[in-house]
Amino acid sequence: MAGYLGRFRHRMYDRIIRVDHAGELGADRIYFGQMLALRSRYPEKAAIIQKMWDQEKVHLNKFEYYAAKHRARKSMLLPIWQAGAFGLGFVPALLGPNAAMAVTEAVEKVIVQHYDSQLRELMADDPVKNEEMIKTISQFRDEEQHHHDCALEHDAKKAPGYQLLSVAVENICKVAVKVAEKI
Repeated sequence: MAGYLGRFRHRMYDRIIRVDHAGELGADRIYFGQMLALRSRYPEKAAIIQKMWDQEKVHLNKFEYYAAKHRARKSMLLPIWQAGAFGLGFVPALLGPNAAMAVTEAVEKVIVQHYDSQLRELMADDPVKNEEMIKTISQFRDEEQHHHDCALEHDAKKAPGYQLLSVAVENICKVAVKVAEKI
């Protein structure tokens, strides 16, 4: 029984770390793209994005650590995630800071839901044995929620084509999460 639970937990951690590492790498590239498009024309908005980006770098470093600690397999599609995420950050940001904030709001909405789902799974498995991962994901979920709220406070809904952009980005993120869990 203990061997089965150990293998089960290892597979669960492998999947969680793979998808969360890919997601945090994607977030890093989204913010990089946004900064590239906005920093010279909108320095005040770029400063807000920089603060969120700095937190994403911490998240990415933590999942790099977890990947090594738990010998988790990273996504084989990392180059695709990097390129796609950069485009997702850069191209809408060319329309201005409101579009960049709309992307951030949509991405973070999906990520908060995703982290909530992982927390339920970890709690159902064993809250004591999963304490470190639960604590980390809870903290990151709260920070992602703050990014979501910050994007709304900074006019995400005023972006040109907000509704279409938001739905498109949410669906792209949902597909990316499902794929990154497996590959």
